[in-house]
Amino acid sequence: MRLSEFGQTGLQVTPIGLGTAALGRPGYINLGHAGDLEEDYNEKRMEERTHAVLTEAYQLGIRYFDTARSYGKGEKFLGRWLKRHNHHFPSLVTGSKWGYTYTANWQVEAKKHEIKEHSKEVLERQWEESKQNLGANLKLYQIHSATLESGVLKNKQVLYKLWAIKEEGTKIGLSLSGVGQSQTLNEALKISNGNRKLFDSVQATWNFLEPSVGPDLQKAHDEGLGIIVKEALANGRLTDRNQDQKFQEKKKLLQQVASSYQTSLDAVAMAMACQQAWSDVVLSGAATAEQLRSNIRSQELTLENQDLKKLLALKETPEEYWGTRSALPWN
Repeated sequence: MRLSEFGQTGLQVTPIGLGTAALGRPGYINLGHAGDLEEDYNEKRMEERTHAVLTEAYQLGIRYFDTARSYGKGEKFLGRWLKRHNHHFPSLVTGSKWGYTYTANWQVEAKKHEIKEHSKEVLERQWEESKQNLGANLKLYQIHSATLESGVLKNKQVLYKLWAIKEEGTKIGLSLSGVGQSQTLNEALKISNGNRKLFDSVQATWNFLEPSVGPDLQKAHDEGLGIIVKEALANGRLTDRNQDQKFQEKKKLLQQVASSYQTSLDAVAMAMACQQAWSDVVLSGAATAEQLRSNIRSQELTLENQDLKKLLALKETPEEYWGTRSALPWN
């Protein structure tokens, strides 16, 4: 898998990355997550599973790994794997995120799975935790799900600390979520010190059901930010697992496109994200090696313009998309 420049960060990444949201905790909102884990939530077994998927990813050519403080023990699992194989992986770029605290206590169902707080105190605490887990492998530190409502982009104490982390040599990014992705990104792009921007990268939800942030990602790309796509499969909605009757007409068209390329639904959705001119990394959220290999088949595809248009015609309003996402059950 080819390496390419990640914006103007000086880092190099592959077009597919691996996220650990579904690997580091028993409960997540991906369709079929329980089956992926074989309903075996033993911590040692889950760490072994995570390490196996990480190793498979590296062997398949993936060189960007993404985690977060709130992904259960995902950051810790990744850190242990990196330390175990550190001398073999000099080309890896690892990114983590701060701002959510995991509170599910290793349960599939919980009153609160994570608590969001974009304060200086949380940043300072989680930055130290992330450094302890990932060490020198931590190349990118991101605000987790920044929104205008959280006030994080106006919090001078937080911004001062992020500038300090940047001065130490770690790149600074933010991830986006919700109907306000574009507005939040445009506010983030304004934060600078002279000609130097605070943010080196942005991670956003983009898929053909929710492509609304695309023009703003192009703008950010043009201004030198590295671009990471998350949820390219819409938490499993763009796979065979989606049995929602309201989605079946859209699924039928997706199946027709996939059949014409003799490939899987997920590979088509991943390929579509990879083909966006501004896209640097598209995250696979695979919980198994089999899923990962299927996702990577996207690299064998070049979708025709007519098929790209067909799929984009299936888009939902941001309000509809995010409303559906918020209703997905933890499993």
